[in-house]
Amino acid sequence: MIPFANTWPYDIIMKDIYVAQCPFCLSSNVLLPLKIHELDSIHEGKKKLLVFPCCHNKLTLVDTDRDYLLADTAVRNKHNS
Repeated sequence: MIPFANTWPYDIIMKDIYVAQCPFCLSSNVLLPLKIHELDSIHEGKKKLLVFPCCHNKLTLVDTDRDYLLADTAVRNKHNS
């Protein structure tokens, strides 16, 4: 089981995937370079390197569900949880 600290919420709006806030630079409404079909392949076990376009920080996604991206490292801390 992946710890909650390794999760980050996302939204799908008109076939685009957004996060309300970047976990690294705290930019608002960040459009992610992910496609909806990639969420399915990540959920099925394929890892995906996600580079945030706002600050170019990287995160390896290991799983997804309908609400959260799940990473191999902690993305939540006391400032953004």
